[in-house]
Amino acid sequence: MEAQPVAESTEDPRYTFDDLSVVMGTYNEEEAIRAVLSDIDRITDGRAEVVCVDGSSDATPQIARDRGAHVVEQEPQGYGVAVREALLTPDRPVVVTTDCDDTYPMERLPDFLELINDGYDVVSGDRVSGGADAMPPLNEFGNRLFALTASTLMLRRVGDTTTGMRAYRREVVEDIEWTENTGLSAELLIRPLMRGYDVTEVPIEYDDRLGETKLDPFAGGAAIGKSVLKVPLQERWRRLRS
Repeated sequence: MEAQPVAESTEDPRYTFDDLSVVMGTYNEEEAIRAVLSDIDRITDGRAEVVCVDGSSDATPQIARDRGAHVVEQEPQGYGVAVREALLTPDRPVVVTTDCDDTYPMERLPDFLELINDGYDVVSGDRVSGGADAMPPLNEFGNRLFALTASTLMLRRVGDTTTGMRAYRREVVEDIEWTENTGLSAELLIRPLMRGYDVTEVPIEYDDRLGETKLDPFAGGAAIGKSVLKVPLQERWRRLRS
């Protein structure tokens, strides 16, 4: 699914980094958080707001505060609970999600913002279609399977349902009730697509993570797979009832 320009309304504002919040859930990422926040600060000239929803037992939240991030402390309740809180905390008009393990290219923030300015509601970073060289083979297989399953159920081709890097207009974030936890990343793509929002996927680089992964590949994969199956069916049922 390649990005195609959407006709721009003359009434729409042109967003800048002053309108951007970069948000993430953080959990014991003291090895990577400095690099991630430094990249965001460098790329956006320190103008983007950064929100971390944190359940760490290490120095992650203090490092984030020292780097100027707004930290919301939360008891660990899973990926989706943290990211949902991170999405809803800021009030700037454009929100970009990322992970705090230094795998996602903050250098692409200007491109994501430009696509929002072109009229898209959601811009989703596709790690898989370009090859995903840094992704463990089991993860790559699972992500390709999730994308194929979601594409079949939605009748629309998607390349990466579980990416952690996406940009959203604030109204999308606020208009949809998000219900998933481990599978929130898939829900954050599927529901906007099936509700008619303008969504595009763009290939992005994906690097080796700093620090150890917190997600069990089998239990986590099963939870994501359940969401990939459930959410499209819920959306179809919603259409039938409306």
